[in-house]
Amino acid sequence: MRGRRALRSAAALGLLAMTATACSGEVSRLGMPEPISDQAERMLKLWQGSWIAAFAVGAVVWGLIIWAVLFHRKRSDDLPPQVRYNMPIEILYTAVPFVIIAVLFYFTARDENYVEKTTDNPAVTVDVTGFQWSWQFDYKEKDAAGKEQTVASVVGTPVAPNAPSGAKPVMTIPTGQTVRVRLHANDVIHSFWVPALLYKKDVMPGYTNEFEFTARKTGTYEGRCAELCGVDHSRMLFQLKVVEPAEYAKFIADSKAKAAGGAK
Repeated sequence: MRGRRALRSAAALGLLAMTATACSGEVSRLGMPEPISDQAERMLKLWQGSWIAAFAVGAVVWGLIIWAVLFHRKRSDDLPPQVRYNMPIEILYTAVPFVIIAVLFYFTARDENYVEKTTDNPAVTVDVTGFQWSWQFDYKEKDAAGKEQTVASVVGTPVAPNAPSGAKPVMTIPTGQTVRVRLHANDVIHSFWVPALLYKKDVMPGYTNEFEFTARKTGTYEGRCAELCGVDHSRMLFQLKVVEPAEYAKFIADSKAKAAGGAK
């Protein structure tokens, strides 16, 4: 009796914890951060769909196990009818897994193509350079002749893991516009990771990786290197700042004016 009460109490506490967590949306996202871009939304839906499929398969399997336990228990010492095989059942449990894998493969390939897709003329291009032990952000624009040039640059310095936000280099981008991120490394392999984008990509010497995204939510989001790149790997922190297009235009204009003033 006491055991049943303890189980009921534990179940009630678990339900309360899940309900409290659901208020923040974490349960519906199944542990994922809140997405801030179109591509992150697509990845979140793939993640949720995979869990729904897993729960459905689990429910069927556990249902069959419980059904067998309840209705096919041993009732005598007589052996049940012995058969060598059951062709329909064998075909079923061979075909069903293939169908499940094919469906999951289709949605994974579809969403991967969407997330990795690049455009011919993104609104914003940022060259991101990872180095031991920080990040550099170079904003690129094309001049009248079509030649690419740097119009703004942010160079970071290593910061302590508990450093205040103002100490970290900031990558500023606008909402509602396609942003292309080109990744470069000066020394070893790093990894560009912003959890709110639900995406990370390797930053490798001698090779340029790139990806695009369109942010939908303003705010400041933490980023870091996700590759163990050396002794001060934990100090490679940065922030992604998503602002309105007008504020981004002002950021670029101020950078151009500062660069012009320094050139005089």
